[in-house]
Amino acid sequence: MNTDIKSGYGETGDGRTGARVRARGMVLAAARGLGLAVLALPSAVLCFVLTAVSVALIPIGVGLVTTPYVLTGVRAVAERRRALAAAWGGVRIESAYRPLPAGANPWTRTFAMLRDPQVLRDLRWLPVDMTAGFLTALAPAVLVFFPLEGFALALGLWRAVADGGDTYWYAFVPVTGPLSALGAALLAAVLLVLAHRYAVTALGYHFRLTAALLTPSRAELAERVRVLTATRRDAVDSSAAELRRIERDLHDGAQARLVAMGMDLGTVAMLVDSDPARAKQLLAHARQSSADALAELRDLVRGIHPPVLAERGLGDAVRALALRLPTPTEVTVDLSGRADTPVESAAYFAVSEVLTNAVKHSGADRIWVDLHHRDGHLRISVTDHGHGGATVGAGGGLAGVERRLGTFDGVLAVSSPAGGPTMVTMEIPCALS
Repeated sequence: MNTDIKSGYGETGDGRTGARVRARGMVLAAARGLGLAVLALPSAVLCFVLTAVSVALIPIGVGLVTTPYVLTGVRAVAERRRALAAAWGGVRIESAYRPLPAGANPWTRTFAMLRDPQVLRDLRWLPVDMTAGFLTALAPAVLVFFPLEGFALALGLWRAVADGGDTYWYAFVPVTGPLSALGAALLAAVLLVLAHRYAVTALGYHFRLTAALLTPSRAELAERVRVLTATRRDAVDSSAAELRRIERDLHDGAQARLVAMGMDLGTVAMLVDSDPARAKQLLAHARQSSADALAELRDLVRGIHPPVLAERGLGDAVRALALRLPTPTEVTVDLSGRADTPVESAAYFAVSEVLTNAVKHSGADRIWVDLHHRDGHLRISVTDHGHGGATVGAGGGLAGVERRLGTFDGVLAVSSPAGGPTMVTMEIPCALS
């Protein structure tokens, strides 16, 4: 956890410039703290109440459906606070959420999330955030804006508040007339000096409190690094295997055809005068070899990164992929933008592998593909009503898909009872642009 608090001002050779920068930092901290206080309390209360109600409904089954969504919302709130802590306070808060197991049903999904130490840490953070977190966020705003009332009292507001005959209290100063109003202004000046010096620091305490509650233990971070290392190693192995496949395809396919074409053209050069008819046959064969080599090169390039994927995005690329399948395939796309190129590529080839498996092994006469983006996750489901029995076995196609998705912290879930239907769901955390 990095706790290098951004002060909003720095040391400069010009004292007046430093004071102005410090004043801007003070006002900015007050505005940010007020925004946090106004938004943090309702969101924390809402998340806490929804979580309590959803967990209470687990025994009757309703909570099994609602709890994963509620906990995903809590995670989104916590992640947003982590982002604000880094941007506004210079406090970097790590996270170590466990990936959900492949093929998770509602029961498994719910209790896997409830057993996740990071999720439990988020839940413990909620009541603190709506109490101590609320106060520490509000403190800079109070230090900056409360003195304005004291100055207003000294400028004549005391008449309005003292006309009723009751004593008006400004903090611990009773305001009954012009002299006591000056005392309020003096207190306001002292508070403003404190705000000038400590408002930014006070906001930093809010983010430090958040970090203290949300930062995972060293053991969890070490486990997270281990998982990421394994997925990155799988990605490197997959890339090496893909490179070997490309080299093999080039050597056995296009390169062999080009060599044969060169030999045919050499023979044509020798026969063009002595045997024109044979030379024409060899030229026709060379022309066909060149067309076949070009087609193989195009297929090879399409296998590396399909042009339609680069030009039109994941949705149209999957539609084009479905049109080439022998099994009728219906594709539904609900994407408001495009993901990063590596994510799109991984998703495309994952869908391609799953569709290939479905066509070869499911025995289905129709396939459905659904792509949509919700809550920061790209979700793709491939469904067929074949004979079922698909598993994520070691060395199988689905195992390769799982490794490919794992590179991007994605997960693969397979539901394929005997007799079907089979649903393969892939989920990758990403943003669309």
